[in-house]
Amino acid sequence: MTVKNIVYTLGLAGLLSVTGCSKFVDINTDPNNPTEAELPLLLPATEVSLVANMYQMNSGASTFVQHVVFSGALSRYQQQGTTFDDSWTGFYSQTLNDLEAIITKGTAEQQWGYVAIAKLEKAYLVSLMVDMWGDIPYSQTQQGQANTSPAFEDGQEIYEKVLTMIDEAIADAGKTNAGPMVPATSDLIYAGSKSSWLAMANSLKLKLYNTIRLVDPARSANAIRTLIADPATLIGGTSNSNTLDFTFKFGSGQNPNNRHPWHRVDYQGGKTFYMSQSLIDLLFNNDDPRLRYYIVRQNATAGLNNSTNSNGYYGRNPGDGTATPADLNRRATFGIYPAGGLYDNAPINNLPGTNIFLTNTGATSTPKVVSVADGTGAGIMPMITNAMVKFIRAEAALTLNTGDDARQAFRDGITAHLTEVSTYAAANGGIPLTAGAISSFADAQLLQYDAADANGKLNLVMTQKYIASFGNGMEAYTDFRRTGLPALRPLLSPLNSFPMRLYYSETELTANTSVAGNASQLQIAQQTTPVFWDK
Repeated sequence: MTVKNIVYTLGLAGLLSVTGCSKFVDINTDPNNPTEAELPLLLPATEVSLVANMYQMNSGASTFVQHVVFSGALSRYQQQGTTFDDSWTGFYSQTLNDLEAIITKGTAEQQWGYVAIAKLEKAYLVSLMVDMWGDIPYSQTQQGQANTSPAFEDGQEIYEKVLTMIDEAIADAGKTNAGPMVPATSDLIYAGSKSSWLAMANSLKLKLYNTIRLVDPARSANAIRTLIADPATLIGGTSNSNTLDFTFKFGSGQNPNNRHPWHRVDYQGGKTFYMSQSLIDLLFNNDDPRLRYYIVRQNATAGLNNSTNSNGYYGRNPGDGTATPADLNRRATFGIYPAGGLYDNAPINNLPGTNIFLTNTGATSTPKVVSVADGTGAGIMPMITNAMVKFIRAEAALTLNTGDDARQAFRDGITAHLTEVSTYAAANGGIPLTAGAISSFADAQLLQYDAADANGKLNLVMTQKYIASFGNGMEAYTDFRRTGLPALRPLLSPLNSFPMRLYYSETELTANTSVAGNASQLQIAQQTTPVFWDK
């Protein structure tokens, strides 16, 4: 399934769900050729296209950081001009175009709720694109035929504009009345809740200031101190709640198909992904119960390289350049979280007897070959979560002396994520973790934290954030380039150096005359040129 089809089918399903079927067909004009942008329809469409167009980019970034193996070439750090073309094109031709239309029309009509949400979506997306590509076209885009070759702009300058845009969005939200900023049916993420979007806005600022902490430590520290002074304004609030997480929730439908893209491509006869043996081993060797939620086995004894005497956690080592064997019914695949697949409740045949959290207690199922009927597919895209916010606060406290309690933030981040995974699993056919197990696991991590020196504490924080970012490899990719943590497994057979940026769209470089003559050099430099915040 191509990204384009994912966008179209998810978009149709999303629009049907927010307008109602009878109303959707009770019209006298051609819905495929609207005369002007309708804000109640455009806003949810942008939320759909935002996450749908992430598929290629997120899967590639997840491969670079060894969460999954999306392609053998990317696993060996080999990019091409077409590798991320669909994401690039989709963001510019769909998501950003529609967001700009909302901002323009909403401003003219003083529909400030729509304007505020669109600006926050745009701020998140543009900052993400800078994180992935570095310098990108920005100010001169969305001008149609008036400018078909927008200039590439410095990523650091774009970040400044994004931070300004967030403040503008907060001000726009302040112009709205009490209650939802937009009708609940027009906002698939927060149902129009002003307090939720403001928490997202402040959490996005927290994330961005932490990302650029190596550029201007004093500025980042001051900004973060201001933000954490009132934790109630951040995702997670004062109660460590996950209810305000900035996540997109996929559906369970098949016609049209609005399921999580990872479920769609791997819960069928043919499969796109391998699970990364590096992540499998990290979770398995550290008694981490999330292994049963992240990854499901199709065979009880399959192992690395299609062996038959292992435990069923058959993935692929990073940088493995060997041919793919006939193993579609044997390799491990996506579990219940975040892709909406199956929870793995089958016995694991070689668990250490010392394990406390990843055990065979109550494990009564048998591995099976997955099909489209397995799981719900109603997964999530975790963009900014309470757990991420807590780990960011812990990192900033350790590196910027923000005055935050790094130890407590570390524990809260672990607790928040295990609670998130457990709650999601319970609602989607899995087995939840008990509150006692979550608390005990967090306490076990604190024992390691308390025994570590300053560098060890940061490594533990970034490792737990890396694990909690499963499903959002883009976050882990940015974190690794900033901190070098956690250490990744050496590749078996690399074809290039670790990519510091994503390759640009070949289509863009071919058509954009502003880079004519420099396109080839520009592309090659992507592999080795750090993003501005990577000092």
